[in-house]
Formats: sequence, structure tokens, C-alpha cells
Amino acid sequence: MKRFGLLMLVLFFQNTYSQVIETTRVLNIDPAKSTIRTRFQPPKGFSWVNEQPGSFSEFLSNFPLHPPNLPVRDFTKIPVDQQNHHAALLKITVGEKDLQQCADAWIRLYAEYLWLHKKFDDIGFEFTDGQFFAWDDYKIGFRTKEVRKKVSFVKTKISDDSYEGFQKYLEVIFRYAGTISLNEESVPVTNNADIRSGDFLIKPGSPGHSVIIVGVARNQAGKKLYILAESYMPAQDVHILVNHKSPQISPWYELDIDAPQTVTAKYIFKPTSIKRFHALQ
Repeated sequence: MKRFGLLMLVLFFQNTYSQVIETTRVLNIDPAKSTIRTRFQPPKGFSWVNEQPGSFSEFLSNFPLHPPNLPVRDFTKIPVDQQNHHAALLKITVGEKDLQQCADAWIRLYAEYLWLHKKFDDIGFEFTDGQFFAWDDYKIGFRTKEVRKKVSFVKTKISDDSYEGFQKYLEVIFRYAGTISLNEESVPVTNNADIRSGDFLIKPGSPGHSVIIVGVARNQAGKKLYILAESYMPAQDVHILVNHKSPQISPWYELDIDAPQTVTAKYIFKPTSIKRFHALQ
């Protein structure tokens, strides 16, 4: 019986060790590839989720990336102090003002998606005070007027439906919207199986923070992993986050809506709050 028990113990450790060897490997990151989906291969046993064609999720997972090894720069084009938190930079401008920060990065990406698909009537966001400002109003001449920290809308003779005008409209949104308003315009994701690209982790506040889910992989058992992106303060390049806590799967993250906290490269969301913009339900 002693020999049998010893044999079973040896077999147990051999089997366990072989499982670890089989499921652990260096992740394949191909710097020659130019999109999120093509540059970052999921860990062994996982594969990219096929997003619905034309969806915001598909738009994000196929978003173009800058060439590798570029530093994250702020809105003045100066590299930020810490350069060990990103795996890639999204190929999208940050502007020349300190406006496009965390929640604004999500707004920018969603607005660009709507613009690309000519869904102009759907472009509109709330300010932190609850007022709604649509692109349709801006392009026919409505502008904001701020008096004693109160914002109102005035009709001018200026009309502009150009892409350059659209960027100026977004600057207005970035100035008056943020994590508080984005949180109010969104609904909680209540099931882990429902988390998808385009959802975001968020902590509303002044300051608060948000991180965007830009890629999803799944294994045969249904377990999912996620790629996260963010901007920060000061306004800076939108970048893919590395996973310091689990470097063996970086830049992929595990997410759980019931977790008491979620640790990302530069921020701890406590509690975990994953939400979806109301128009994307």
C-alpha cells in the first residue's frame, strides 16, 4: 500500500507539472502587425472572439496601432515620465490641449466609429451637469457659453459639418464631460459572459478613471481574457496596457464583475465596475 501511495503521488506531480508545461509559453506579439487583433496573439488555448461585422467591438479590436517601441507622449508631444505601462499605442491623435483624458478617450473612439459609419445623428453626449449636446446641433451653429460656471447653448451664424468641425465639437465634449457623465450614460454589465469590447471599467469622480476593453479572447470552456486601453492625465496617447500583476499573459487581463477590485497597470478599480454605454445595449 505504501508503494502504491508513493506511485500515485509521483504520478500526480508528473501530471500537474506536465499540465503547466503544456499551457505556459511565451506570448506571441508580432511587432510587424499593425492592428490590435493581428499584433497580439491570445495565450495558448484561447482565440480571438469574432465580433459582429460593423459593430463598435469589431472597430476596436481591429484598430490600427503605431509601430512598436514608441513612447507615450502627452498633448504637448513630450514623452510622459513612466514608459513601462504600455504595450502599444493606438493610431489616433490626442490633440493639442489637455482635454482628451480617460473617459474622453472612450468618447473619442466611439464618436470616430459613428463618424466612420456615417451615423451622424447618433453622435451626442451628456455634460457632467446632465445637459446633452449633439453633433447635429453643433454643426448648424449652436455653441456653448459659460457664465459663472454655468453652461448654456447659444445659436450663432457659424455652421460647420466638416471633419475639422467635428474635432472642435469633440473638444467641447471633452471639456464638459468626464467619468461622471459617462457613468451616468451607461448601464452595468451584470454577467461576466456578456463582457465585450467597447465596455469599460469606470470609477466616476473628480478625478475618476476609466479603462476601455478593446479586445476579447475565449477558450473552449468559455473563459475570456481581455485587452485594455486607456488615456490618462495629462491628456496623452491612447495606449494598450501591460499586465504587471499577471505578466505571463500580458497584455491580456482577466476580468470579473464580482471582484472586490481590479488592478490595472496604473490604477486600481475598487470596486470593480464594468459598464456599457446606453446606446450599445
